[in-house]
Parts: sequence; structure tokens; C-alpha cells
Amino acid sequence: MPVSIAPSPVLLRCKGILFDMDGILISSIGSVERSWTKWAEMRPDLDPEFENNVVETLEMEDTEGVSVLPGVLALLASLPQDRWTVVTSATEPLARVRLAAGGIPVPERIITSESVSEGKPHPAPYLAGAALLGFPPEDCIVFEDAASGAKSGRAAGCTVIASTFSHPIDALGAAHYLVPDVTGIAVESLPGGEGLALRFIPLAR
Repeated sequence: MPVSIAPSPVLLRCKGILFDMDGILISSIGSVERSWTKWAEMRPDLDPEFENNVVETLEMEDTEGVSVLPGVLALLASLPQDRWTVVTSATEPLARVRLAAGGIPVPERIITSESVSEGKPHPAPYLAGAALLGFPPEDCIVFEDAASGAKSGRAAGCTVIASTFSHPIDALGAAHYLVPDVTGIAVESLPGGEGLALRFIPLAR
């Protein structure tokens, strides 16, 4: 289905913003592919916990090509530090390594795989993210690029804006809005500490 640009901008108000990491803030596709290839070539005994640690170590050691995605640094620079955080399925050590490699200002506290007992598409990660910021989930906007993440954000009661960076539009049905990336997202802080106003032009479905 061809994608067209909706004619009118959208204005959303929120208290906080929750960003997925890979596919929204950074791209680490090369690192992931190289690390899993190295792991496969090792032909290890398949103890799940041990092998997971092996792959994580490989990914943390390989930051070549980890890069910030278009519009991210400008968007984050326009946000008050207490109004956003990262909600990722990666472990905290891996997330911090990748964010730093991409030049992202890493928040002091983030939500990672260790933070919750249920991962995406369960709502737990984004419920935890909203709680971390101190806002109700319905007052938070989620930026996602994956089907499971969009479902997680929606199930948590957040408004979901999905990027088409890594997944086809047909897989992102749980998102409220679609964008190619965050380049066109303009943010304004509302007076009196009332929160944030986001303006953007979504893709038409």
C-alpha cells in the first residue's frame, strides 16, 4: 500500500515521553548481526542463561556502526531531562553502552529487561516507564518501531507513535500514529509546568 503524508499536523499534549531504544534512538543492526554470527560460529553447548550472557558480551564489545538515528539529538535537546526516559528490552549494561556509542545523553534511570518480570508486548515495561517519570500512563507518549513495543505501549494506556524504520506499516496496527522517524517532531514546553506539546505530520495509513 503506498504511503502518503496526511495534510494536517497533529498536536498532542503529554506529561512525559517514553522512548524505545533500537530503531527509535539508535540503529545497532550491524552489531546485532555480527554478534549473533560470532555466537553461531562458536557452536556452544546450549545452556540458555550462559549463552544469553555470551551474546550480550559480544554485543557490548561490538559498537562499530552503532549510530544515532535522524532527528534524535535535536528532539532530545528540546526535552526537559525529567520528562523522558528509555524503555528497552535490552539489559541495562548493554543499553548504556549502545546509547553512549550513539552519542545519546543517557538518563540516570531507565527501564530495561531487569526492571520488569514481563517484557513487551506486555504493558509492564511502559507502565514502569510512566511510573519512573511519575506520570499516569495515559499522560505519556511512547515512541516505538516494533509491533510488540507498539502493543505494549497501547496496552499500558499510552499514546503510541511508531516509526516505520524497521517494521512495515501493516505490523504497526497498535500504534495511534505513524512517522518515518522523529525528524519532524517539534516539542514545546507548556507554561506552568503543564507538560509538553508535540506537533508532527503523521503518515497516512
